[in-house]
Parts: sequence; structure tokens; C-alpha cells
Amino acid sequence: MSTIPSESSSAPSSIRIFLDREKGGVTNTVEDLVIVEEPMELQISQGDRLTQTISVTMRTPGQDFELALGYLLSEGVIRNAADVVDVRVCGPPSPDKGYQNVVQVELVSDLAFDLERLQRNFYTTSSCGVCGKTSIEAIDVPLSDAIESKFTISRERLRALPDRLQSWQTEFQRTGGLHAAATVDENGEIHRVREDVGRHNAVDKLIGSYLYEAGDPLRNLGLLLSGRAGFELVQKAAMAYMPFIASIGPPSNLAIELADERNITLVGFLRDTGYNVYSSHGTLV
Repeated sequence: MSTIPSESSSAPSSIRIFLDREKGGVTNTVEDLVIVEEPMELQISQGDRLTQTISVTMRTPGQDFELALGYLLSEGVIRNAADVVDVRVCGPPSPDKGYQNVVQVELVSDLAFDLERLQRNFYTTSSCGVCGKTSIEAIDVPLSDAIESKFTISRERLRALPDRLQSWQTEFQRTGGLHAAATVDENGEIHRVREDVGRHNAVDKLIGSYLYEAGDPLRNLGLLLSGRAGFELVQKAAMAYMPFIASIGPPSNLAIELADERNITLVGFLRDTGYNVYSSHGTLV
């Protein structure tokens, strides 16, 4: 397979509903848009081996194949497009709304990965009450060497990114209910944006969309986040060899530690008036 297959699903990312809106003591029935949130089950298969479910995530339908591939890359299951034989929807549509909510990725038969760790990750990150060292051990993936990149961006161009991202967020403007992840270049230009009800899904969709791009472009692009920068998002960027992360919201302490360890410049609270630098590795000029 040389490209990501086209998806046949026509599931909308937002739907129209009627609601009661109160303003100034007056209640009116109005029509509005809300984001669609549906579960997506991710399965992997290898030749004659038993098909395994490795993840179920709540996502906004659309770019499901990119989401699946980005997730597998960020979990260390695949490293490049050569590890993937096919991506397809599996099983009948959901009986209630007719959405295709199961995606199956067929991997090359000789690809080795830790299925037990994947399943442990699935059950741990789907539960509550896990924190600190236990959670890090549960979701840890084998990271590559520290990132080396020639990516730089000026402070002036960095401050212009929030306004540029907002102009790209088509569904957010319609509903106000989505997170966004974008790739940016040294000139402060946005290359690609993916939106989802889950911030981690938006990043997986974005990374997955580049899997078949020639020249390993993510090594020389930055990641722009519409919300906060948590540990998992920095981990995903590290797995994709991205050297720079800027978030509109704050990072966590573990995100800062991981960014510093992987030579990733990490910026938070990005506004047109300024920002905080939590991890600096020569990217800002």
C-alpha cells in the first residue's frame, strides 16, 4: 500500500439539534450545531494470526484511517509505511446511527511488537485513578534517540500562530467543541490541521496523515496545539521526531520533563502578546 486508502464513511463531524437558549431572562427554542462523538475500535491483524482489539477511543468521525495509523506510530507498533499492508473498516455499521466504528489495520507478517504492553496500555488509560510513576510505566513506549532537527522559528512568527490556527479551525468555528493540532513550518505557515473531540486523537490524525509522505517531513515541522500539552501529546510528537511544540494552554510537569529529555522545544500559554518557554533547545531565534 502506497497511500492511505480513501474512507467510505459519510458520518458527519457535527449535527444540528434544537435546544432551549436562555438569554436575558428570555428562553427561545433555537437550532444549533453540536459535535459528534462516537467510539472507534482499532483492531490489528497479521496474516493468519488472531485479530486483536488494541484500543477503543471516543472520537469525532472523519480521518479514521489517519487516526488508526497515527495511534500505531505513537505507540511504537509501526515505524513507517512499510509496516502496513492495508487499512479498512470492519464489520457492519452501528445499528443506531449507521456509523462505521471499527477500523482494522493489517500489518506485515514479520513485524514484531509487544501485544501485552499494548493491551495493558489500553486497559490502564481507559480507567481512572492511575497516576504518577504507575501511569508512566503503563503508557511508556520505546522512544527513539533524542531528536535532531534544523527547525527554527522566529519569536514574531510564533506569536502570530494562535490567530492563524483559529482561521483554520472550520469545525471549531461552527461548534466551539473541538481540539486542533497543526503542523507549522519555519516561516510560521500552517501546513495541515486536524480536529477532534479528543486532543490526543487530533494529534494522531495529524501524524497519521504524514505516514506516506516522502522525506520524513515531520522532523522539520513544529506541532501547534489548541489546548494544553500533556505528557501523551509530547510522547506522540517524540515518536514522530517532531522538534517543536507550541500550545495555547499549559504543559504538565511530565510533559516538560519528556520534552527536555527528547530535545524538544516546548512553548505554552502561547498568545499574540507572549508565551512561556518550558524546554529550550535552540529552536527559537
